[in-house]
Amino acid sequence: MPLASTRHGSLHYEVVDQVAPWREPRPAILFHHGIGASAALWAGWVPALGDAYRLVTFDMRGYGRSHIPGPDFAWSLDLLVDDLFAVADAAGLQRFHLVGESIGGTIALAAAIARPDRLGTLTVSNGAHLGASIRSVEAWRSQLDGGGVKAWSDAFLPGRFHDGALSPERLAWFARQQERWPRESILEALAVLVGTDLSPRLGQVRCPTLLLHPDGSPFIPVPVMAELHRLLPDAQLNVIGHARHGLPFSHAAQCAALLRNFLDSRCPLGAAARPERGG
Repeated sequence: MPLASTRHGSLHYEVVDQVAPWREPRPAILFHHGIGASAALWAGWVPALGDAYRLVTFDMRGYGRSHIPGPDFAWSLDLLVDDLFAVADAAGLQRFHLVGESIGGTIALAAAIARPDRLGTLTVSNGAHLGASIRSVEAWRSQLDGGGVKAWSDAFLPGRFHDGALSPERLAWFARQQERWPRESILEALAVLVGTDLSPRLGQVRCPTLLLHPDGSPFIPVPVMAELHRLLPDAQLNVIGHARHGLPFSHAAQCAALLRNFLDSRCPLGAAARPERGG
């Protein structure tokens, strides 16, 4: 299975390449999921994008087939940004489009600041430039200590999806993915966000940025995303109605169509150097 090597263990990634060989290649799209989600979150985005773009997904550190840190591991935002570029390098991506959701969106913003030369565009879904509070960590810790990961997941799901937003089968599948997260990974990844504020550096994000946000996330209010939109030099904001924090899963087709239109309008063929095929 494809693995990206880092100084602290390996990260599992996958490449979906359905682009016909006679089509002019475009820079690939790299996806970063958030806490409680998985790389398979993005499956619903493939139909709108896979005919024109190679798609790269991975299990973020702490989950699934990627490195699961021990209790004394030093988590940081810089480390998670390095992880993202380690996957890009392993998949042979020199310049690429980046999509991040939830904490993946925060990491993606930090990546755009750290390595602007690597990104063609940036997309942030249900993520923000501002991190979590100590109170959020304490609430999650209480849920995990009181009933384990399933109790935490059960409490989290109503914040992800409106009643009836998913079929019973899709909701059960998502819950199973969420319940597979290790307790320490949940808390340590959330702790990375505590006190994070990228506001002073957002002017350094020079690539075109697409912001996708639900109108009803209990974790990131719409005004926070509106402020992110105001602070970015070149951003387009789409607020999607009757959606919660699970937006990229519950509204996958709509989000992917918005991204496809954004890429087609901002990055016409011939505007960038031909990317390498690989991975």
